[in-house]
Amino acid sequence: MEKTKNKKLGLSIRFKIMFSLLLLVSTAVGIITFTMANLFHTDKTAYIHDLTSTMALHTTTEVEAMLGSYRERSEVFARIMLEPGLPGGQKEKLLQQLFEDFREFVAVALYRDGVEAALVYDAAALDQAGLTKEDLQAYRLSSPITADALEGLGLVENSTLAAELPTLTLVSIPAGGSDEQVVMTATVRLETLLRLARQSEVFDSFLLDSRGNYLAHSDPLQIGKPAKGEWLAQLGEDGNIKGLVRALEFAADGREMVGAFARTSGQGLLVGVQIPKTAAYLTTRELLNHLVVVSLMLLVVAALLSLVWSRRITRPLERLSQATRSIGQGNFGIQVEVRGSDEIGELASSFNRMAGELHHREQALRQAQAQLLQSEKMAAFGQLGAGIAHEVKNPLAGILGFAQLALRKAESESTLHKHLSIIEKETKRCQKIIENLMKFARRENVEFQPTDLNAVVTDAAAIVEHQLGIAKIRIERDLGSELPRFNGSGNQIQQVLMNLMLNAQQAMKGEPGEVRLTTRQLEDGALELRVSDTGPGMPKEVRDRIFEPFFTTKPSGEGTGLGLSVSYRIIEDHGGQIRVESEPGEGATFVITLPQHQAVVGEQETAMAPAAAGA
Repeated sequence: MEKTKNKKLGLSIRFKIMFSLLLLVSTAVGIITFTMANLFHTDKTAYIHDLTSTMALHTTTEVEAMLGSYRERSEVFARIMLEPGLPGGQKEKLLQQLFEDFREFVAVALYRDGVEAALVYDAAALDQAGLTKEDLQAYRLSSPITADALEGLGLVENSTLAAELPTLTLVSIPAGGSDEQVVMTATVRLETLLRLARQSEVFDSFLLDSRGNYLAHSDPLQIGKPAKGEWLAQLGEDGNIKGLVRALEFAADGREMVGAFARTSGQGLLVGVQIPKTAAYLTTRELLNHLVVVSLMLLVVAALLSLVWSRRITRPLERLSQATRSIGQGNFGIQVEVRGSDEIGELASSFNRMAGELHHREQALRQAQAQLLQSEKMAAFGQLGAGIAHEVKNPLAGILGFAQLALRKAESESTLHKHLSIIEKETKRCQKIIENLMKFARRENVEFQPTDLNAVVTDAAAIVEHQLGIAKIRIERDLGSELPRFNGSGNQIQQVLMNLMLNAQQAMKGEPGEVRLTTRQLEDGALELRVSDTGPGMPKEVRDRIFEPFFTTKPSGEGTGLGLSVSYRIIEDHGGQIRVESEPGEGATFVITLPQHQAVVGEQETAMAPAAAGA
């Protein structure tokens, strides 16, 4: 039960290879993706910091250029307002023209010793915003100009009094004034600076005045409000910036931000540019998404390739497994295709060699099985013959005796004498059959001794040579020289040879022919005796039954079918084998093999020396 469960849970080699390749590819892709993501993140962080710093510096430059332009234009207003030689009407006309030419300007005022000396303004712009000259004067009284604010190029502050008219005020000392301290304020529309703050769709830009209020912002709702946030704390209370620009990472309204800050030269303005990290690293996420897609594609390709490659590797193993099952079912003639010269190819070649050897062994086993079956048949027929002989021999002796007694009293020419003679003849024939059966069934205690095979062949041929010569059949001898002796009975082997030669004569049916007797020693030391004839041969169905008792191809009354059976038993008793080789029309050859005689000399077993020629 445990083995069956483990077998069901096991994975094939194909899937093990696929999982191994997928694991390797996944690990490699994961390491590459992680490394690339870290490198890209580091590079992207530096790039975003540099980009925000560049944007901050660029915005600062534009702000400085814009404020410088406003300051130069305000100087034009101041020169006209301070020019004593211009008549009042002409001066008013020139100032009105300047408001038309410089549409960003809303009002310009001059102060001596902190007291307003002159004020010009665009009445149409104030009316449109719902403001008056008094509103401008009230604002200045509420936000007096200090001496510290006039350092450098002067003060820039947010002076928005109405949402419809956002403005900034530039405070400076005009050039060409009198010895008295003269301060000029120029109220300018914020539209241009607001457009500058909103010029980027990705970055949020803002401008802080010297009071820490938003002078311009990409979000209009923040204008005029005091600045606050984590970045302000990182910069410090004084907003000190070392160098031209400073990049920071901070949190604002619950979002992670990257920003850069720079101050304008001499005006005390702080320019800030910021971008959410989610937007800054959007390309990083896109890269990661692309890497994930590429990784999945690589995994799919790796899975397909691993399936193809593992199938290429395991397919020969599957064929070997199927071939093994076929061999288990008894099909030893199967062969598998050998592809390549690698280990699997060598395994297939070894399997084919094994299958071939098993096939040859199976054939040899079948032959041995057939011989064993034949031996069992002979033993069965021997027992049957012994029983028949025992039961029939005595009654036949009585019949023969009474027939001979009656034959003596009958007249020689009478019908009774003739019939009694036939009874005597057939009874003797039955006795002969029974004697052969008993010889076949009974293992005689014959004394075996070292015997010369060539001498036995020569004596047997001499006995039947005259009889075969009358039938025009020649006997040819091809006897090997210096053959070792075999352990057996020469008379019994002679009986076998005579039986085979007489059978050859009867098979030729009076036709001239030849019987060849051949002896030789085999490589394993055994002796081989061949009895070949030029008769008509025999088909397979006759060959398979030739040694069975009572089987004969002779006409009725001419043979008992026991001669070859008795010969088979004799050769078997000698520890040898007898078989027939024959095809229809090609004659027949009976092959007898006998083991050579072994003698024990001391403790060493040796073969008997070859018999002397003619012994």
